[in-house]
Amino acid sequence: MSNTLPLAALGRLGQSVWLDSISREWIVSGELAQMVADLSITGLTSNPTIFAAALHSSVYDDAIADLIHQGCDDRTIFERLAVEDIRSACDILRDVWKASAGLDGMVSIELEPDLAHDTVGSTRRARELWHLVDRPNVMIKVPATEAGMDVVHELVTDGINVNVTLLFSVGAYRDVMDRYLSALEQRLASGDHLAVHSVASFFISRIDTAVDAALDGTTGTDHLRGKIAVANALAAWDAYLEVFTSDRFLTLQRAGARPQRPLWASTGTKNAAYSDILYVQELIAAGSVNTMPLATMQAFQDHGTAQVTVTEAARRQAQALLGDLRGSGVNLDAITEQLRTDGVAAFEQSYRELLARIADRRTAMGPPPA
Repeated sequence: MSNTLPLAALGRLGQSVWLDSISREWIVSGELAQMVADLSITGLTSNPTIFAAALHSSVYDDAIADLIHQGCDDRTIFERLAVEDIRSACDILRDVWKASAGLDGMVSIELEPDLAHDTVGSTRRARELWHLVDRPNVMIKVPATEAGMDVVHELVTDGINVNVTLLFSVGAYRDVMDRYLSALEQRLASGDHLAVHSVASFFISRIDTAVDAALDGTTGTDHLRGKIAVANALAAWDAYLEVFTSDRFLTLQRAGARPQRPLWASTGTKNAAYSDILYVQELIAAGSVNTMPLATMQAFQDHGTAQVTVTEAARRQAQALLGDLRGSGVNLDAITEQLRTDGVAAFEQSYRELLARIADRRTAMGPPPA
């Protein structure tokens, strides 16, 4: 694999390339290991929607039948399937994890979305998943709900790697960073190591979809269309730089802490009028992660340009665009709050669908033998 290709070049620039998908077919066929090599993949993320799609494959049939015969209910069957896939992916990426001294090679598994507003239940479940997967390079994905913010603090305090997901607003992102630092400070005070790894998944493309719709019928706003998602992400980057160059963090860094890296999520382009690599090309910065759907990853490998695009000039332009958006009367805070609510609901729907798919398999297979 040539290290001159665009995805490998992103890594040389200091941006990690993660795959936003998982499939048992890829795992058992060796295709995932090959993609890791060919596409310079250094991490993997999953969510209920991804697993709902994966469960269409017949590759799960024997495992589901065996678990049914063991008397497992549908939720337990999904847990067993997901944990096995995540373990396998962690093993495939273990060499990446070792070579990067734990910075990359991470695989994320998400909490069940019906726990999104339950701090106690989410914390308990996250600890269970951490021990069930039992891999040092697993991350537990926690949604950035009000309850989830407390979960982040609890898990990092426990020394559990955390991927904070469904972040849309800079304000929520600041809250997440504060919880991360507070947990590290608590570990430092207790004499615990600070080698806990965390990313904050800041969602991109859905912002443009929602803002573009809100701008419909508003004159003088054409220059804002397809621009606010990146501008919002650049404002988040400004907040990241502020927090992780502060004296507060530098004290922790001297004791072994690492920044909670921003991870650009939802980077597949949803509007066909926009570039299919828009949310990769415009968000290249050392110290960040971009988790891409496979199609987006392949498109960037084909015609992307690996050069730093998160520059001071781009950040100034982003602030100007966000100012123009406020002047247009569009309330970005209201949009991002609705997107977070919708995101939780969408994952809940996907979770119901995957459980229904398992139930259908149970019905099709008939009762277990006596």
